[in-house]
Amino acid sequence: MLSFHSCGCCRVSTSTAFHSQFRTSPSSLFLYATSYKFRSTIASACSGFTGDSDSDGERKLNFSGLRLEEAVDSRIGSAKLRLDSWISSRINGISRARVQSSIKSGLVHVNGRVVDKKSKHQPEQYALASFNVKAGDQIKCTIAELQKLRAVPENIPLDIVYEDEHVLVINKPAHMVVHPAPGNTSGTLVNGILHHCNLPNVEFSKEEGLSDTEDCDDEVNSYGSLASSCEGSHSRPSMSSIRPGIVHRLDKGTSGLLVVAKDEHSHMKLSEQFKQRTIKRVYVSLTAGVPRPISGRVDVPVGRDLNNRLRMTAVAGPVNSRKARHAASRYKVIEILAGGSCSLVEWKLETGRTHQIRAHAKYLGVPLLGDEVYGGTKSMVLSLLRPRSPISLHGKIVQMVSSLDRPCLHALTLGFQHPHTGEQVHFSCEPPVDFDEILSQLRRIGSESVSFSKPSNL
Repeated sequence: MLSFHSCGCCRVSTSTAFHSQFRTSPSSLFLYATSYKFRSTIASACSGFTGDSDSDGERKLNFSGLRLEEAVDSRIGSAKLRLDSWISSRINGISRARVQSSIKSGLVHVNGRVVDKKSKHQPEQYALASFNVKAGDQIKCTIAELQKLRAVPENIPLDIVYEDEHVLVINKPAHMVVHPAPGNTSGTLVNGILHHCNLPNVEFSKEEGLSDTEDCDDEVNSYGSLASSCEGSHSRPSMSSIRPGIVHRLDKGTSGLLVVAKDEHSHMKLSEQFKQRTIKRVYVSLTAGVPRPISGRVDVPVGRDLNNRLRMTAVAGPVNSRKARHAASRYKVIEILAGGSCSLVEWKLETGRTHQIRAHAKYLGVPLLGDEVYGGTKSMVLSLLRPRSPISLHGKIVQMVSSLDRPCLHALTLGFQHPHTGEQVHFSCEPPVDFDEILSQLRRIGSESVSFSKPSNL
């Protein structure tokens, strides 16, 4: 039986002797910068645009004002190809989110007609949603200006599990957002890291923020450019393109381990490990009900819920169905709680999609406790607990359920190959107090450890 305690202690191990923790000097950057100049360019119709460059040939990440005029090649045949995907393929390094922003701004024409979201009311325009190009279409596109968000350093306490000059491993608390977003530009993990690493304000494009192409609960992302803004400083005559060290992220409500890269090499190496699925990640959750069977593998694509943009859904069927993407999770029940009304479940991710564990738990019929978005509502949890609990405990049960204010999900362990030393490093951090208190209350109602007849493949 796993025994979680509220001491908040973390364990660190490696395949060889590990170096002691230390705080890097202010000159050790977790963000790396390269200068760029604003320039409008006609994209090559043959090879696609590769981005602006300075004298040493470094590719730049700012595409504001770039123009593309090109006919769709006949080699696409009759295959369906989205307009945003086609443009992205012709401008190397640009994100689809940036292209989509340009389309929504009315800056893209197909055969002389504007493509934008107002088209259903204006016949002279094409419909934006899922617009497909065909061979011979004449495309004219101007990339929209970057819409900036600003993040400033904030003295936010960070639970740093490990730090050296290349990586930073943080135990993120529940309710902390990883990166700034419109309407939420302060109090994030990035704000805290900027202060911790003694870095200036940064500005970045909301279109080029974290992508959903990989795990938004936890996964490699395709951050676009950040532009540093050190107010009052004249040491930098030009703006800077800064790639952030956030390699993956956790949901706001999810607690647990997160790795941050401090330099470009580390960012690249860690991103490769996430893409190759060699990162070792173990999560634990409290679920409403017990999944059946008690261990298994969920191989069900995950896509955006058409009825609720804030929610993902597991969609059985072809991967391209409803824009769902391949998603696979392995799980096993560690402990059956409260007479079978709840369970402690371990999860290991093979892929990392937005809300993957939450969507797969709902698919199994066991939403996470506290996950109001995916069905783990207070009323639902109470309906499971009351019939299986002594009347004398009903008051405490109501109090416990009322206190649920986030999905009971914790990133328990994280393992990866150190990007510079090559060592296999492993970090473990037990769930926080709120998770532990709920687990303790459920154990008081009833607890049954689960044993497996043969070693788990998890």
